[in-house]
Amino acid sequence: MYESMQLHNLIWFLIVGGLAGWLASLMVDGGGLGIIGDIVVGVIGAFIGGFLADVVGVAVYGFWGVLAMSIVGAIVLLVIIRMINPRKRFA
Repeated sequence: MYESMQLHNLIWFLIVGGLAGWLASLMVDGGGLGIIGDIVVGVIGAFIGGFLADVVGVAVYGFWGVLAMSIVGAIVLLVIIRMINPRKRFA
């Protein structure tokens, strides 16, 4: 049965996305994108990481698994962004 996303799930989604985006920005050269940018990168990275995990056939469970998957996706997204626009470095 379909259940709509409740407010606490949305808040956790944004917290994990922000944490993943911030950690990914620390690992990729060029600095962070600010709090909103890191959240956006982390949330989009979660979708990318979920897609990559599905393609590879890896099952992800629990907070730490979701966070790791989101970080991987956010790193992939940041690398693509920096390849497209290499001269823009974020402070």
